[in-house]
Amino acid sequence: MENMGYVIESSKSMDEVSSGLEQTTPEHGFSILAVHNVQETLTDKGYDSEPLKIYELCNAGFAHQALSNDINVAMFMPCKIVLRTDTDGKTLMTLVRPSMISAMLPESGLEKMAQEVEEKLIGIMDAVK
Repeated sequence: MENMGYVIESSKSMDEVSSGLEQTTPEHGFSILAVHNVQETLTDKGYDSEPLKIYELCNAGFAHQALSNDINVAMFMPCKIVLRTDTDGKTLMTLVRPSMISAMLPESGLEKMAQEVEEKLIGIMDAVK
């Protein structure tokens, strides 16, 4: 699926972007449910890995509304922002677009809400970059 992710590039370090996400997310009405440090996990298992973190974000009101419309939305929850570095050392933030999720479940009637959630998450990313 084309345009499944929305990517923002930052000249800040991964640690600075991580701190920014942790500070900014609640200011925009979302909670961070979990942070997966994939690099650390893979390294602990004996694999080399580049820096990679997955942030799981949630807004309980939107989550409740989405699940009330279509329980299958649960397969795509919570919302995720992925942090990694590129070959130039820049930090990339990638959002799995909620609008793409609603496109995968066209009978759910979640297009408008998914677009609103996407705009709010992009706002978080813009504030951090």
